[in-house]
Amino acid sequence: MNIIVCVKQTFDTEEKIVVQNGTISEDGVEFIVNPYDEYAVEEAIKLRDEHGGEVTVVSIGPDRSESALRTALAMGADKAVIVNSEDIECDEYSTAKILAAVIKDREFDLIIGGNMAVDNGSGQVGPRLAEELNIPQVITITKLDIDGGKATVERDVEGDVEVIEVSLPVLVTAQQGLNEPRYPSLPGIMKAKKKPMERLEIDDLGLSEQDVKAKTTVTEIFLPPKKEAGRILSGEINDQVKELVQLLRTEAKVI
Repeated sequence: MNIIVCVKQTFDTEEKIVVQNGTISEDGVEFIVNPYDEYAVEEAIKLRDEHGGEVTVVSIGPDRSESALRTALAMGADKAVIVNSEDIECDEYSTAKILAAVIKDREFDLIIGGNMAVDNGSGQVGPRLAEELNIPQVITITKLDIDGGKATVERDVEGDVEVIEVSLPVLVTAQQGLNEPRYPSLPGIMKAKKKPMERLEIDDLGLSEQDVKAKTTVTEIFLPPKKEAGRILSGEINDQVKELVQLLRTEAKVI
């Protein structure tokens, strides 16, 4: 079974976000594997160990993204592909286009990605990629069983569970609860240094800048306003209700 895992490098979720000149400052920030993608890597390794085959991890990003792939290789993935996006602005559309160009001529039975990236939380790349490759997709999965050319999937549907049977190849996205990702061991870290890492440029994929031009533009990034201290109303209940309604109308402007 050949499995492809889409991985993104994101801010450490414990980092303090600093906005400077309308952009998020990366000075001194630690970058990690997107937590949802760790579930995807772990599931791919478990399936590979059960059914045989190999796991290929793929990422798009600047040179620093290589460290995320090395982490996935240290966990147990077999090989990696990184596409340099240093000189282009990527949104979900362009990311899916690039990933599809990387994957389309490779043999695969299963593609796994994270349910979403913790930096923007769109959850669009997986479904877009499936559409580009014209294969089925099942998102937010919490259980995955493979039997021959069929997958049985359980997916989270806002507090309930939906069971789906689908033919391979298929793309799925991993939700929290799918598994418990392993920590890279020291031997795994040492082996990861010798595992193959394929480095590609956009030109290598037969894509032009127009092909991957972003469809969306970020116009502004800002932090939410600081919360003000609460206010305690006093007096008779009827007077408090009147004052509360007045405040909701004039200050909070929610009614």
